[in-house]
Amino acid sequence: MIRALLADDQDLVRLGLHVLLDNEEDMEVAGEAADGLETVELARRLRPDVVLMDVRMPGIDGIEATRRIVADPALAATRVVVLTTFEVDEYIFAALRAGASGFLMKDTKPAQLLDAVRRVAAGDALLSPSVTRRVIREFAAGRPRVRSPHPLLDTLTDREREVLVLVAEGLSNDEIAAQLVISPATARTHVSRIMAKLAARDRAQLVVAAYRSGLLD
Repeated sequence: MIRALLADDQDLVRLGLHVLLDNEEDMEVAGEAADGLETVELARRLRPDVVLMDVRMPGIDGIEATRRIVADPALAATRVVVLTTFEVDEYIFAALRAGASGFLMKDTKPAQLLDAVRRVAAGDALLSPSVTRRVIREFAAGRPRVRSPHPLLDTLTDREREVLVLVAEGLSNDEIAAQLVISPATARTHVSRIMAKLAARDRAQLVVAAYRSGLLD
């Protein structure tokens, strides 16, 4: 059973999400919050699998709430999905840096939202790396690029660095396997090891790490 925490200051939005998720046999709403501080408190108490997080909320915003949830060792299994009304804005990059597993548009179709919740709960990044990278690039366009190499980047082998770049380029495990002439299982193993070495929760964080480390052109 996937347990979700709904965080939004609009009652109507929470109600819609609640009804949608509760109608699924494999999902249940663990709790609801109308502000950022309440979201963090409930996450720590309820330990949900997924938090659907609005950005603009009273108290602390969704970005800071995401940062606090991700930083809590007791919530290592909790994934945060940011809800937004804008496909590309400064909040998206901030959310990814804070540790969000991706983002959803608030007008996402119900079936797509449910699929996204299941994917994130299973440990996958919500968006394909190519979409996540496009968001980062569009946000960074025209701004000075400050490199900040990941502190654990040197723990990667040359092959793992190569795989990391391909992940950030938006390639799936099967595509990485074809590109490097290795088996899909080997590609998956490389990605898993990279995530472990860089303490990344999902592929979205690998994209951010690669970008900030200057591995992308």
